Amino acid sequence: MKKGLKLTDILVTIVIAVAFGIVYILWGSIYYSVKPLGLHLDQLIYGMWFIAGPVAFLILRKPGVALLAEIAAASGEFFLGSPWGLTVLLYGVVQGLFAELLFMAFRYKKFNMSVAVLAAVASCLGSVIMDFAYGEIGALSLWNLSLFMIARFLGSIFFAGVTAYYLVKVLEATGVTNLVRPVSSKDYAELDQK
Repeated sequence: MKKGLKLTDILVTIVIAVAFGIVYILWGSIYYSVKPLGLHLDQLIYGMWFIAGPVAFLILRKPGVALLAEIAAASGEFFLGSPWGLTVLLYGVVQGLFAELLFMAFRYKKFNMSVAVLAAVASCLGSVIMDFAYGEIGALSLWNLSLFMIARFLGSIFFAGVTAYYLVKVLEATGVTNLVRPVSSKDYAELDQK
């Protein structure tokens, strides 16, 4: 099975990412409506901004897809008028890179919920590093920072891990993923049995 990205893979990844770019820009309104509630409740929904990478990877199952998807989604969000401006692109690169490294650590051969959750945690870690680099959270007191971290990591696990996994499962049930996913030896074995 060839693992490199073909033009079709890139185009499918970009289509997925553009769809999530639209979701990302709409998600900003929800995020800002929750933010005034305090107690870092907004961080519980922050993980939605990491979902493009895991979804694209779980669909296409090829190296480079998670990184490409996050960059493309962040680009889409930027061009649609993200309130965060160009920083959204940097966040997208780092978040996608951290997810990509996680999939690479499993040699791009695991596609279960545990790997999706770990990719979400990796993307979340990347976002936290960026927040520290931009001075967004460095001044928080320990209890406040702890609350922030717990909320962001839990939200990331839910949205970019569990939700991404089940979203792809739903797409698999429709048969859509068979159009873009490479044929595996398991698929050939199933054909031989019929």
